[in-house]
Amino acid sequence: MRRVPGLLLVLAGLATASVLVGATPVSLAQVGHALQLLMGGADAAGYSMADRIVVDLRLPRMLLAVLVGGGLAVVGALLQTITRNELSDPFLFGLSSGSAAGAVAVITLSGEIAGAMGLWTLPLAAFAGGMASVAVVLVLLRRLRSHTPERMILAGLSVSFLFTALTYYLVFLGDQRAAQSVLYWTLGGLGAARWDSLPLPLAGLLLLGGFAWRKRPALDAMLGGENTAHSLGIDPQRLRIEVFIACAFATACFVAVSGVIGFIGLMVPHLARQLAGALHRGLLLLSLLIGAALLLASDLLCRVVLAPQELPVGIVTASVGALFVMNQLFNKHGDAA
Repeated sequence: MRRVPGLLLVLAGLATASVLVGATPVSLAQVGHALQLLMGGADAAGYSMADRIVVDLRLPRMLLAVLVGGGLAVVGALLQTITRNELSDPFLFGLSSGSAAGAVAVITLSGEIAGAMGLWTLPLAAFAGGMASVAVVLVLLRRLRSHTPERMILAGLSVSFLFTALTYYLVFLGDQRAAQSVLYWTLGGLGAARWDSLPLPLAGLLLLGGFAWRKRPALDAMLGGENTAHSLGIDPQRLRIEVFIACAFATACFVAVSGVIGFIGLMVPHLARQLAGALHRGLLLLSLLIGAALLLASDLLCRVVLAPQELPVGIVTASVGALFVMNQLFNKHGDAA
């Protein structure tokens, strides 16, 4: 836990940079003035252009990066514990492909639905798609009558392939002019962040955090294996299903707003374990902080590398994730040698 103050300082620095940096740079004084107006409840008509950039664009984007990055990292830590698989992440169980199918259906096919639901159309469709994929996985597991980690992973992979095929079909069937919007959403991005889009990921993170904190003794017991968990009065199969449902709901909340941002949930728990150990009291908190910092840093890089154009943040996280997995592979090979 002694690492927490340092990580909080890093997170604060990245959050500040996220508000300052962009196609239109703003100064600390302008940020302070905008915050004064926001906290004082000033009328929007009195905002300057810099104030609007800070309040309407940069602050929601920074907060969304913190919520999504931290939340995906906590999801990854929980899934890696219950599956005892270092490669488990939030998108291994069909969550991303289900959310993508829901969002793509709106982008390529809908017209009336978008008009009826307004700006919430895409998040709600993505959320519904993610929860639909979860329902299919749970039906498969119920039919199998066994919730071993291996079967959970295989069920998730099969559902992931199914919804990916559906997404491709929708892209082919729908309006081809929407293909660029589909591509941007499936690569992930924070550019569409608004104040009214933050409650959904915030709810996902709060529910997930409360659940994980309450279940941390049982999760710690799972580290010793199923026999140890049974001896302590814990039902491993029931715990796996509970964790999976909580993680699925939270991931759907995150993906519904940010699109598909991969590798955060895979990388961050490894880094957090190196700093805090395997017990979940420290692991969950450090995963939250490192995940938020990593997504903030990735988003900053997306805004400056091809400025004034902006890269989808999923490209950066996928690149960093690929290098991380390669590094892990070579390290394990060196240990085996």
